[in-house]
Amino acid sequence: MPPDSNSPAGPAPSPRSTPWALSVDVVLPCLDEAAALPWVLARIPDGWRALVVDNGSTDGSPEVARSLGATVVTEARRGFGAACHAGLLASDADIVCFCDCDASLDPALLAPFVRDVAAGRCDLVLGRRRPQGRGAFPVHARAGNLALARMLRRRTGLRLHDLGPLRAARRVPLLALDLTDRRSGYPLQMVVRAADAGWRIAERAVPYRPRTGKSKVTGTWRGTWQAVRDMRAVLAEPPRTPHPARGEAAPR
Repeated sequence: MPPDSNSPAGPAPSPRSTPWALSVDVVLPCLDEAAALPWVLARIPDGWRALVVDNGSTDGSPEVARSLGATVVTEARRGFGAACHAGLLASDADIVCFCDCDASLDPALLAPFVRDVAAGRCDLVLGRRRPQGRGAFPVHARAGNLALARMLRRRTGLRLHDLGPLRAARRVPLLALDLTDRRSGYPLQMVVRAADAGWRIAERAVPYRPRTGKSKVTGTWRGTWQAVRDMRAVLAEPPRTPHPARGEAAPR
């Protein structure tokens, strides 16, 4: 059974305890996250590769990431989607995960996501954020997220509660979605096109903590509603069926 979106997150899995039969990369879009990187990279499960995608940092983030053993990818074009997609293109793993690089989300929590994808129970697993501590999920960000979830339901029929950045899927089918948004709409476009392709999409509740540093998107009302505007454009796209990537069929 796919994970229940209303089930508790449970204890965080140990990042050092699980052997992996499939290769896994974690894409970490990064813009001035030097202070958060040590904690984030320490939580990557053993045997997985961290792909830190630097999107124009000026605080030494790439050097910090390299010193901690991460692979650094440089993406000059600014935008959350641009950074995420650069990481996807740089990956050669069986399964690709995405996680924010600001210490608000624990990448160790991706372990059950990967198990569900690897076992064929789900094609895409998303983290449903549960705020932990004051300031973890500002009211304007929650309002924008709720509005998007409702619009997504009307567009696809999916009854999701969150469009958070913590997620996992197989790499080749992800590439076949032919994602084109390079700004705030990228995470939503991934879900919309996956739904159009008939993917099995599930949520897992995950704790969401106050981020280290200032948010580039949801730190203000203006940033939040600009993101909502970008995502409305994604929802206005007509349904499409992605072509299977060469050598692999699209998920059922």
